[in-house]
Amino acid sequence: MSVPAAQTYTQTTASSSMRALRYHKPFLVLLFAKMVTRFGDSIDSIAYSWMVYQLTGSKLLMGSLFALNFVPGILFSLFAGVLVDRLPKKPLLVLSYASRFAVVALTALLFAIGQLQPWHLFLFTLMNSTFECFSNPAETSLIPRLLPKHLLLSGNAFISSSSRIAELAGLALTGPLIAWIGIAGAIWVDSGAFLLSALILLFIRIPAAEDERAGKATEAKPPQFWQQLKEGLSFIRSQRIMLYTLSTSAVINVGLTPLNVMQPVYVQDILQSGPATQSVLGGSITLGMILSGLGMGAWGGRFRKSRLIITGCFLLGIGQVCLFIPSLTSWQPLLLAGCAAFASGLALPFISTTSATYMMEAAPQAMLGRVSSVSSMIGFSFIPLGSLIVGAAGSLVGVEWLFLGAGILVLIPPFFLLTQKKFMKI
Repeated sequence: MSVPAAQTYTQTTASSSMRALRYHKPFLVLLFAKMVTRFGDSIDSIAYSWMVYQLTGSKLLMGSLFALNFVPGILFSLFAGVLVDRLPKKPLLVLSYASRFAVVALTALLFAIGQLQPWHLFLFTLMNSTFECFSNPAETSLIPRLLPKHLLLSGNAFISSSSRIAELAGLALTGPLIAWIGIAGAIWVDSGAFLLSALILLFIRIPAAEDERAGKATEAKPPQFWQQLKEGLSFIRSQRIMLYTLSTSAVINVGLTPLNVMQPVYVQDILQSGPATQSVLGGSITLGMILSGLGMGAWGGRFRKSRLIITGCFLLGIGQVCLFIPSLTSWQPLLLAGCAAFASGLALPFISTTSATYMMEAAPQAMLGRVSSVSSMIGFSFIPLGSLIVGAAGSLVGVEWLFLGAGILVLIPPFFLLTQKKFMKI
């Protein structure tokens, strides 16, 4: 909710907009909850991948589990988005985080007592991803309700940077944490982060009048479920620029698959190292995202969104291609890989933060849950196939070739976007 003093910031520079965020306390509560969650997720990203690799030793299974992460998003996002628009956001978020706490805690318990089986991994991955189908659009829907329009880009950039700072802290601690309390203990810490986030969200205050205006502005009686679903799809079909950004995100997500799936293999086979080195690699990506997010918050408003997205695509493609280089030389492979990862991290906020901000500005608030869910569905729709291909290809070719191919793929969308005059005007 805005306070009167914040109204004086409507025509200020981007940097002063960042300072203006402190007047929006509900937004800061949401931000803190996301930071805690990202801290836990960063630990999980390493601990869970090593747990799977240790438990199964299968690259194909690692790819399959990563692919399964996105199946609920494809199957349920449309329906979850309608429900998010119809239901209060705060209870949805609290319930989602609490449920993920229970699933992750059970995973840690079964692994600690030696009872975790591969089928458990598939079931728990499916459950966690299903809960995310509700939490992600709910968070997206809340941001424009907690911030005025002129602060959206700065707010999204601040969320990105702050979350990555928390992620960097988690990555820095994961190696020592695993050495101290083991993989199961690290996953316990991740589960605790979800529980703490759920408790933090209990303190967020969303004015009832805002929810009421968002859901009942056009008619006294809420429309039927299927009517709302149709309205959301029709709106997205009518927004050509939004379709361009969604398609670009889909390609980017496929291009990031080797980095998401094969990091343990890359670290072990190419860099000849273990979890601590993976922490360094992940930390390089995160540091790049932090610096890029801060820069976006301070100066992003000076540039067209189209230029930011295209710049990010080029930088990300180059970063992914450069991850191939350590396989060609024995000179400082960790340094080379870290620099490539850092460049990839710099690129991501250019694409993700800018695309998310455009979506929040273009979509009506009452429809943002549906638009966000469809965005997730389109962005993730090719990831399961890409993950399965990467997992299978990893058994046939060296992991370094997967990164080279991914980088070339990511470089395709910006050349297309440069030819779209309408897109270049945003």
